[in-house]
Amino acid sequence: MTPKVLISDKMDPRAAAIFRERGIEVDERPSLSRDELKAILPGYHGLAIRSATKVTADVLAAAPDLKVVGRAGIGVDNVDIPAATQRGVVVMNTPFGNSITTAEHAIALMFALARQLPEADASTQAGKWEKNRFMGVELTAKTLGLIGAGNIGSIVAARALGLRMKVIAFDPFLSPERALELGIEKVELDQLLARADFITLHTPLTDQTRGILGREALARTKRGVRIINCARGGLIDEAALKEALDSGQVAGAALDVFETEPATDSPLFGTPGFISTPHLGASTTEAQVNVALQVAEQMSDFLLLGGVTNAINMPSLSAEEAPRLKPYMALAEKLGRLLGQVLGEQVRGVSIEVEGAAAALNQKPITGAVLAGLMGTYSQTVNMVNAPVLAKERGLDVKEVRHEREVDYHTLVRVTASTPAGERCVAGTLFGNSAPRLVDIFGVGVEADLAGHMLYIVNNDAPGFIGKLGTTLGSAGINIATFNLGRRAAGGEAVALVAVDDPVPGEVVEQLCGLEGVREVVPLRF
Repeated sequence: MTPKVLISDKMDPRAAAIFRERGIEVDERPSLSRDELKAILPGYHGLAIRSATKVTADVLAAAPDLKVVGRAGIGVDNVDIPAATQRGVVVMNTPFGNSITTAEHAIALMFALARQLPEADASTQAGKWEKNRFMGVELTAKTLGLIGAGNIGSIVAARALGLRMKVIAFDPFLSPERALELGIEKVELDQLLARADFITLHTPLTDQTRGILGREALARTKRGVRIINCARGGLIDEAALKEALDSGQVAGAALDVFETEPATDSPLFGTPGFISTPHLGASTTEAQVNVALQVAEQMSDFLLLGGVTNAINMPSLSAEEAPRLKPYMALAEKLGRLLGQVLGEQVRGVSIEVEGAAAALNQKPITGAVLAGLMGTYSQTVNMVNAPVLAKERGLDVKEVRHEREVDYHTLVRVTASTPAGERCVAGTLFGNSAPRLVDIFGVGVEADLAGHMLYIVNNDAPGFIGKLGTTLGSAGINIATFNLGRRAAGGEAVALVAVDDPVPGEVVEQLCGLEGVREVVPLRF
C-alpha cells in the first residue's frame, strides 16, 4: 500500500515535492477547521503540520490509519503527545532546522535591549532628537547567563563569545566536558541569577521549568539585569517581570513568546524597557524552508523504511539502521508474543538480553519490539510506540542487558519473564541474518519458526504420544504443517511446537489436554 500524507498547514511547496519524489501520495489542505480535519483524516498515514493545526485527542481518534505526525519546527505544544502515544502514533519534530534563526533572534533582541533601539527609533521618527536620553551599554565583557545550553543555547553561546562576552550556563544536562568544549562555565541557577548581566532562556516548557523566572528568582537577579526569552511562554512569570521592570530590578526585557498566544494584551505592554515580537524566532525564509524539508524527509524515512528521527515518543532509529534491525525486531516481537500467549497475566517483569552480533546494535528498538509482542496479548492496537507505556501502566519491570561474551550462536536475543512461579526464558536467533528462529523455550532446545497458527504442548516424553497427537488433530480435520520437538531428558518433560494450517477449536484443545501425559496445551497465533 502506498503511504498517504496530509499537509494541513501552510508549508514550503518543496516539502510536498519531497514526498512525491519518495513515492508517497500527498495532499496539501491548509486552513482546515477541526471538524474538516477530522472528517478528512481517515485513510492518511502521515500528518505534516506547523503550529496552526491542533492535533488533539479527538482528532487522533478520528484518524485510525495515522502512523506519524510530523511538526515542522521545534515546539509540539499543539500535539497531544500522551494521546498520540496511547494510539501508537509517532510524533516527530525538527529541532535543528530553525536553531540558527532562533539563536540569531535572541542575539538581535539582546542588542536591541543593550542600545534601546526600538524606543530610540520611535523617538527619532516622532521628530525628536533625544541623543542624551538613550544611554546604552556595551555587550563586550558582560556576563551572559544561559538557562538551557542545548542546541539553540549552544549557538547563542558561540555568538556571545564572538562578541567577547563571558558565558555561564545553568543546565542540569550539561556535562563538564561539553561545557569545556563550548568554552562556557557551568553554574547553578542561583549563581547565574547573581552574576549575569544578561539572561536568555533556551529550555523547553516542562513542569520543572514553568515559571523558572518567577517573583523570587527575579528578586535574586543582579540589579539592572536584562532578560531575553525566545524559547517558550510560561518560563517567565509575566506579572512578576512587570513588577521587576517597574522597580528597576530588571533594566530591560525582550520577549518573543508569551504565556498566552496570540498575545493581544499583556501587563508588560507599554512598560519602559520592554521589547516584544510576535513569536518570530523561527520566522526566516531559510528556517521555514529547512524545517519543511526536514519533516518531509523524516516522515518519508519512517513510512518507507521504518527510520525514526527526532521522535518525541519513540527511540530514534536511523534509516541506515532500520534494514539491519528489521529482522531482529521481527524476532523480538515473536519472542514477546510467545511469552505473552503462554504466560498471560503471570508476567511481572521482562529482561531483554542481546548477545553476539546483536550486542553491537541499537537495543532500544529490540526492546520496543519485545514489549509490542508481549503487550499485544492484552491490546489489539499495541505497537512499538505505545507498548512501553502500556507496560509501565501494568507495572512491568523492564530491563536491558548487553553481553559481549562468546555464544553458541552468531547472534542471540534472549527474553526472560519474571512470574510468581519463577523466571521463564525464551531465546531466538537469525538464520542467514534474516530468518527469525526460536532456539530455546523455557530451557528446552527447540528449533522452530514462529509463524501462523501453532500449538504449544508440554507432555511427558513417552512412546506413542506423537501418534496420538497426530490422530487427534487429523480426526478434527486439522493438518499439521511442521512439527518441532524437544525434551529435557529421555522420559522427562518434552515440549512440542506444532504449526497447523487452521486455528484449533477449543473443543480440540480440550481433547489434546485429555491425552495421557499431556501437561499443558496453548494455542498460539503469530
